[in-house]
Parts: sequence; C-alpha cells; structure tokens
Amino acid sequence: MKKVEAWSAEDVSDWLNKEGMPEYIKVLHQTDGPALLSLTKADFTVPPLSRMSPDGGERLLERIEILQIETHIEDHKNGHANGHIGEIPNGTSKLQRNGTLGRKDFETKIRIPIPTVEPPRSSFPTEWGKTGIAFIYAIICFVTTTVVISVVHERVPPKEHTPPLPDKFFDLFDRREWAFSICEINGMLLVGLWLIQWILLKHRSIIGRRFFFIVGTLYLYRCITMYITTLPVPGMHFKCSPKLLGNWEAQMRRIMKMIAGGGLSITGSHTMCGDYLYSGHTVMLTLTFLFIKEYSPRRFWYYHWFCLALSAFGIFCILLAHDHYTVDVVVAYFITTRLFWWYHTMANQQSLKETSQSNLLSRVWWYRLFQYFEENVNGTVPRNYQLPLSARAFHWNHAVKYSRLDIQ
Repeated sequence: MKKVEAWSAEDVSDWLNKEGMPEYIKVLHQTDGPALLSLTKADFTVPPLSRMSPDGGERLLERIEILQIETHIEDHKNGHANGHIGEIPNGTSKLQRNGTLGRKDFETKIRIPIPTVEPPRSSFPTEWGKTGIAFIYAIICFVTTTVVISVVHERVPPKEHTPPLPDKFFDLFDRREWAFSICEINGMLLVGLWLIQWILLKHRSIIGRRFFFIVGTLYLYRCITMYITTLPVPGMHFKCSPKLLGNWEAQMRRIMKMIAGGGLSITGSHTMCGDYLYSGHTVMLTLTFLFIKEYSPRRFWYYHWFCLALSAFGIFCILLAHDHYTVDVVVAYFITTRLFWWYHTMANQQSLKETSQSNLLSRVWWYRLFQYFEENVNGTVPRNYQLPLSARAFHWNHAVKYSRLDIQ
C-alpha cells in the first residue's frame, strides 16, 4: 500500500469514503497525506471543520491516529525506526560488519512504544430495539385512529339534514368516480417503492424508526382534529355505513375489518364517514415521497420526479373525487411537511439534541422521545445502500492490532 506521506488529495478522498466519512470529502478535497496526518483537535474548533463534525472530529482523529501508528510501524520495518537499541554490555566496543555484536550471547531488543487506541465508535449504530419501539408506537397510533373514526362516524350528521359545505375546488371541477381509486393506487405504489428502498438502505434501522415515529405522530394528531370537529360529508355521493348506536361488539368487528384492509376504500374496508379533517391519504402520499427523496442519491432526479408526479396526481385525485374538502388536503400537507422538516433539522444538528433555553424546539411534547431515538446518531445519515442480510450489514471494527516482537 502506498505510504500515507505519498498520498495525493484523491487518495485522501478515497480513504475518507472507504472509512465511512464522506461528509469530510468536500472540506478536505485539497488535503494530501502529510496534511491529513498533521490534523489536530484544534483544527476542528474553527470553520470549516467545526461545521462538518458534530462529534468534534473525534472519529476522524482516531482513524488518523491509527494511520500514524501504521506509518510508524512501517518505518521500523524499513529500518528507519526511532526506537532505541538496548545498552551494549561492558566488554563489547563495536558491532561486526554483518550488524551483529561481537559477543555471541548478546541479545538486541527493539522497543517500540505503541499507544493504546480504542476502536472508533460508530456514528450510526443500528439499535433495532429502538426501531421496534417506534414501530409499536406507529401501530398504536394507527389502531387509535381507526377507533376514533368509528366513534366519529356515529356523530356525522345525515347528509339530508346537513348538506356538504361549500368548496371552491368542487365548484371548478366536477366529480370523477374513478379518481379516488387512482389516488389509492398511487399511494400503494409509493409505499411499495419506499419499502424496497428502505430494505436496501445501509442505515435502515435509524431511518425506519424516523418513519414510524413521524407517521405515528401524524395519525395521532389526526385523531385529535377528527374528534374535536366533525364535518359533514363532502358530497351527496357518500354511502356511509349505518350507525350502530352503542353496539360495541359490531363496532369492534368493523374496526378490525378496517385495520385488516389498511383503511383503504379500494379494499372495501373503509365504509365509515367523518374522518375528513385532515386527509390520511394526503399524509401517506406526501410522507412517502419526502422519505424517498431524502434517502436516495441526488443524481436519481428522474426517480424523484416520477415519485413527485405520483404523489401530486394522487392528491389531486382526492379532490377530484370530492372525497375530502380542500382544507383537509391543505392541512394534511402542511402538518406532514413541517413535522418531517422539523424532525430532520433537529436530528442533523447536534446542538438541537440538547435541552437549553435557546433551543425552543426542545419544548415540543415529543422531544424526550426524539432524544431517545436520536441520542447516539452523530451527523447526517448518509445515503448508503447495501444488500440485506449480507456480511456488510454487520459492523466490523477494522482497528489494527499489534503485538510485541522480540528480535534476537
């Protein structure tokens, strides 16, 4: 392997990428091997390195220290050691021409002081247990939403007595019966694409718990808005299931049927009314696109545009089917995008993970749960991919180990 002192700037960039620290490539694009070895803790206290290293550069400095040790050992192997030879005993005044001492029973020992270096801790630990907790949280919120829909359905006023509210979009576009099926098909396509992409992600555990937490929180908010304000049906075409009037056994069967069908009208599982403010379909169409775009390479612009078209046209079809008021879609889009952007901004900034008077985001009710999920994640999660269940899915410490050698 080429010595570190002979590395070019391109070699340094390749090394950073191999070590899983691509975030430093842009900042150190003009740094060669000697300059890399000369980096110190002080360099990470000033820009631009201070902005690129939420851990204060500890991980990179640990890897550089290992490089220095490797260079030190390589120099010894080539005869350029700075170690010292044991004292020459009395009676031996010089070395022979072949490099051995005059006395046959003399031992020459080379002592190399090797500092103890702990293996660098991963900036992106898997922590599947936390991902499981986030998944359970999302399931609980989804089931709660279904129960609230069943409760609200009993309170929806009959369309004969309370006609649909005026809506500007409905005035401009006539209803299309096929539109809502297209919306749900687009939603299932986006969910399928996101599932495949998530399985191929290297840091799928971190990204998975972010998705489960955000989607669960959005449906929890939806429970509140549905329950406190019950809107009349958006159109006279709605055929709502009969009210059960306190028959809890029948309501439980209806809830289980809706859960089994994923809450989709296309599966025939959603026949209840009242879940209008805000639109759950808009939440899923928007959120899956945001995750697909955030965790895929920027060069896949054609993939991003395709998913954006699926999401936008699906949302348009919700309104074209007159199955939601326009305000339902607007509120759903606003809450979904803001929660996604707030969470990821907080997750990518180390200072926002700490409670302080200047961090006003720490006052949100779910902040403690956010800290629990993100406390060990340092920096922006890279968009790295790998095949599932491969040997690369496991974290291996490549720290170099040395043993003491006695040369006689």
